[in-house]
Amino acid sequence: MHGKKWIACLLLMGCSISAGADVVVVHPGDTGEALVNPGMGWGFHYYSNIPTNYGSKLAPSDTLDDFPGLSHIYLRIPWSYLEPAEGKFDWSALDVPAQRWLDKGKQIALRITCSESWMRYATPRWVEKAGAKGYNFTVGKGVDKDGPFWEPDYDDPVFLEKLGNFLAALAKRYDGSEEVAFIDIGSFGVWGEGHTYHSSKLPYSSKTLIRHIDLHLKHFKKTLLAANDDFVSHGRGVESIEYACKRGLTLRDDSILVQGGENAYFHADLAQAFWPKVPVVLECEHYGGSKNRGNWQDGRLYLQAVEDYHASYASIHWWPREFQEGNRDLIRRINLRLGYRLQLTEASWPMEVDIDSKLVFSSKWRNAGVAPCLPGGFPAVTLKDDKGGIVGVFVDERFDVGSLVPCEPNTGVVTNQEAGFALSPRLHGDWRPGVRKAGMYELYISIGTRTGTPKIALPLPDNDNNNRYRLGKIKVKS
Repeated sequence: MHGKKWIACLLLMGCSISAGADVVVVHPGDTGEALVNPGMGWGFHYYSNIPTNYGSKLAPSDTLDDFPGLSHIYLRIPWSYLEPAEGKFDWSALDVPAQRWLDKGKQIALRITCSESWMRYATPRWVEKAGAKGYNFTVGKGVDKDGPFWEPDYDDPVFLEKLGNFLAALAKRYDGSEEVAFIDIGSFGVWGEGHTYHSSKLPYSSKTLIRHIDLHLKHFKKTLLAANDDFVSHGRGVESIEYACKRGLTLRDDSILVQGGENAYFHADLAQAFWPKVPVVLECEHYGGSKNRGNWQDGRLYLQAVEDYHASYASIHWWPREFQEGNRDLIRRINLRLGYRLQLTEASWPMEVDIDSKLVFSSKWRNAGVAPCLPGGFPAVTLKDDKGGIVGVFVDERFDVGSLVPCEPNTGVVTNQEAGFALSPRLHGDWRPGVRKAGMYELYISIGTRTGTPKIALPLPDNDNNNRYRLGKIKVKS
């Protein structure tokens, strides 16, 4: 295709042509779609302490495929369900729901708790029988010798020894696994939330929290661990949170909008040291409870929390269909900001190029999310023939999208990228695999590994189903 016919075709595809230059210039628009990408997204509370909340009403085949931006399920469950007898593990409570979502390319996240306000032994009873000290408690009263629930002494050496053995077994299964997004340090406090307000009411010190952080770090060398913002409760100060930050943990804030108005959340300031380095996690209050108390309203403060914490993960903390139906516009708006969102604002390349010369590709990028693209990635130009076969892959390893600064969509900072790629270089007199002959090729853009494997979904049209996005055509001349 030549001349005016080719230009007309490009214009129909949404491309614009630079005046007076044989260059294709495209300005792709953001499609507005929800993106599922590494290190970000929505998490559904399949278990929320009580095992019947909130996945129990879903059919085994229902993996919430219609929920936009869902990247993982959250399995928050007491230790006693997983190790009913010492050294005898039953992992089915994790494996069964996990496999449903793993089959769809999603991940899991975990919190294993040691104290609950609805069952006596979140820590297995055999731990107490082994000599671990603890306290009976009544919710609202605190330590109560006749209380119906039991909480371990979080500094007790027997408890810590048995907990360490359990964490070793847990790490053997999950540490470094690509199936896992993150694991909470859930071994301290009621519901694993880092406080004892609804259990024993005992304050403990930052030293106790640091001891639990270190116990997890001893076993989890690779998987991201999360410290709870409520580690600062009971007047403990920020020592344990600062320690967690220095040791590479992320921050999780539970129960956004358990109260309303200016008390919707309290610890956005703590997140500022974390989000440039690790993905921050937000959990909203049980949606139904927050709504019934009048705190939820239209949920805009949840979106504001995403902005203020520079959050990468948000939670579906309720029956998922009800949450989705009541918050469709909020979910859409959060998806436009949660984590990172890499917008290609412009791309250009020559209409024609000689097979023995360089393909010069230029692009402009913006991160329209609230957080950096922490996984990083490199732009790759892929050429395909008329049968969809890949004939050329050209990666710009000098430009890491992890360097893009989070900013406002459509108006924020744009970063320029340009690279020249030899189309078909010779090696010892033989052609390398790649562009072998003249012809018209489809040109795609992707973000991924140094080897050209796409890893990051972009808000662009014309996806080839592998996160390569068609931008237009290029003619290669011999």
